[in-house]
Amino acid sequence: MQLSNGENAEPKSSRFALWQLGFRPFYLLASVFAALSIVLWAAQYLGWLNTGYLPGPLWHAHEMLYGFTVAVMAGFLFTAVRNWTDQPTPTGGWLMAIAALWICGRVLIVTRFAWLSALANAAFPIAVAIGIAIPLVRSRNRRNYFFIALLVAFGLATFYVHAAQILGWQTPAWLGIRVGLDFALLIMTIMAGRVIPMFTANAIPGANTRRHLLVERASIASVFLLTALDALGVDGALLVTVLVLAALSHGVRWWLWAPGKTFRTPLVWVLHAACAWIPIHLALRAASALQLVALPLATHALMVGAIGGLTIGMMTRTAKGHTGRPLRADAADSVCYGLILAAAVARVIGPLLLPAAYGAWVLISAALWSGGFALYALRYSGPLTHSRVDGRPG
Repeated sequence: MQLSNGENAEPKSSRFALWQLGFRPFYLLASVFAALSIVLWAAQYLGWLNTGYLPGPLWHAHEMLYGFTVAVMAGFLFTAVRNWTDQPTPTGGWLMAIAALWICGRVLIVTRFAWLSALANAAFPIAVAIGIAIPLVRSRNRRNYFFIALLVAFGLATFYVHAAQILGWQTPAWLGIRVGLDFALLIMTIMAGRVIPMFTANAIPGANTRRHLLVERASIASVFLLTALDALGVDGALLVTVLVLAALSHGVRWWLWAPGKTFRTPLVWVLHAACAWIPIHLALRAASALQLVALPLATHALMVGAIGGLTIGMMTRTAKGHTGRPLRADAADSVCYGLILAAAVARVIGPLLLPAAYGAWVLISAALWSGGFALYALRYSGPLTHSRVDGRPG
């Protein structure tokens, strides 16, 4: 959703504003972390680094989901909920404390203090849930209560990952990653349906985007069902059937949004390109369940392609709108989009075409991803830390 508009291109004030609204610290922290953590993961992948009590692949998955993705969600929701409710969300000292909790989670997870890490990582999404629950309940904005529940669910899921690993439970820690990814997919499915057709219609006259009620309901219901099956550990024919139906419904839904009309509008095109990875992810998961492809390809189609593409697209859009800048992607933005989506192609399509070079594809994808988010951090560090160019609060 278009949260704000702006017209001026140059700042009128250099006043420090990092703690004035949630998107500011969390977009900056998430982009820096996205760039640096993948460098650390590449070092771990090459055997140069020990990542603590979580094994390397589990640490990597946890940090991309419960570190990076949930931080972006926090920044977006703190900003969007204020707009939806006309009520304050955390700013100032309260926002600083929540950001400090997130930083503690990132540091503790690579130490020997496993239970402190578990508590900090579980507390962060719950703190964000409290931060949005107060304005949502005050304004009786029941339509968005599900965000509160999903953030609490993220907290429980990440705690499960840590507890299962520390205590050596029979059910694997990876179950918490799988279900957490489903939660993220559910949020993307709901929010994309709300905003992408609207963004497309507003930005591109004659785009003729369509939202078919049955397709919308089928897409959302399929992800709810998939989440339930994953939480219960169901596999086999039922899981494959749900995945295939989900892939079909999401593919039809995406096509109805007229992606072919968006190529000349990068700020919209990147969101369509990211959403294209959702049916790809679901189809690859079905193929993986049939032992036709490796599961990590499906996982990275979601994490790098869909989540990475949607986050970089929304991070540029909201940062521009809420710092009073025009909602137009510049050359640097387009480079960011290209790098992240190229990282998805390298990580998913590359190994399918040339499996013998799997390790090289992993490192190429890591470099592209890090480059895209590093460029975002450099490009937006000024706008995110300084007051709006139009003089408005926020």
